[in-house]
Amino acid sequence: MRCVIVHYHELALKGRNRNFFEQRLVLNIRYVLQDLGVKRIERLRSRIRILLPAQLDDQIVTERLARVFGIANFSLAESVPLDLANPDLRELMRGAAEAVQHRAFDTFRITAKRADKRLSLTSMDVERAVGEHLREATNKKVRLIDPDLTVYIELLSKEAFYSTGKIQGPGGMPVGVSGTVACLISGGIDSPVAAYRMMKRGCDAVFVHFTGRPLVSRASEEKVHELVKLLSAYQRHSRLYVVPFGEIQREIVARAPAPYRVVLYRRLMVRIAGEFANREHCWGLVTGDSLGQVASQTPENLCVIEEASEFPILRPLIGMDKLEITEEATRIGTFPISIEPDQDCCSLFTPAHPSTKTRLDDIRKVERALDIGGLVKQGIDKAENTTFTFPE
Repeated sequence: MRCVIVHYHELALKGRNRNFFEQRLVLNIRYVLQDLGVKRIERLRSRIRILLPAQLDDQIVTERLARVFGIANFSLAESVPLDLANPDLRELMRGAAEAVQHRAFDTFRITAKRADKRLSLTSMDVERAVGEHLREATNKKVRLIDPDLTVYIELLSKEAFYSTGKIQGPGGMPVGVSGTVACLISGGIDSPVAAYRMMKRGCDAVFVHFTGRPLVSRASEEKVHELVKLLSAYQRHSRLYVVPFGEIQREIVARAPAPYRVVLYRRLMVRIAGEFANREHCWGLVTGDSLGQVASQTPENLCVIEEASEFPILRPLIGMDKLEITEEATRIGTFPISIEPDQDCCSLFTPAHPSTKTRLDDIRKVERALDIGGLVKQGIDKAENTTFTFPE
């Protein structure tokens, strides 16, 4: 029987709540495979088994499961029946030999795990028996350290599974177990990585983008659509709010001292994003801030910006440097999109010498000259929203 065996790590530590986390993981797996004809997904002993239709392409299954948070690793496997009291390994040996016959290798090892300790054979007994059979069948050498090929065997109550490789999953927690957060996404390198990290911790992500329109083109919006579409492969659906921010910035420029503009922009952004967070039943806002990277990300300015938000502001990248963030963006695939040229609203009307140690009393004094409520309402009323689903 052709199947996938899914393993998870962190979920196994959840004690009495483990059932909830496992059910959510199964639900997410079922969702990403539903259009491929997969009907049976079962929870076994600390693992999940997915029964695959006969003609289903392994590559498609691999690509989908590699983006399901909560999966530590998985194997494309075959199964044979197993009798606990009187185990007969001949069918397991034959299947393992068939699985490796078209593989190019000189050395191999067998790694067996016994999930049900009532089995009369130990893991080492199985490794020796199957290893000896493969050695005779292939005339290849056994090497326990760094072999060319590893055959993985999992022994359950009524079945044994064998596979010739493990595929790394993204790890983390299943999306949906940690509520919903609103992610401010700029189209740059940092904010998509911040959203990815929160999704990996089990959060559903709603996205809010501030564009310089009507003073600039839609280039940044097109980039953000691509980024959200890519990130939607890690959760079942995403909603993106695009807020035209150019006129709001022009109002700030006309009425506020230049050094405070950047902080004022950000305080208005978190207020507007907070309104969408309320609408989407979020519990927090997420930004791509990295401590000290730009003027708005100094300790003093971060504190002043957060004061304007009714939600906690989560900053998963706060202790990372640009190289670390870029490496992660490259790994998850957002980097090539993020570096495409665009016209970012944050670069509009940027002062030559922005304040890096803004005091809350000073910024409140400046805001008295602005119709903050009216500007927030303007941003909300003119916002556009798009929904993305995966699979499309």
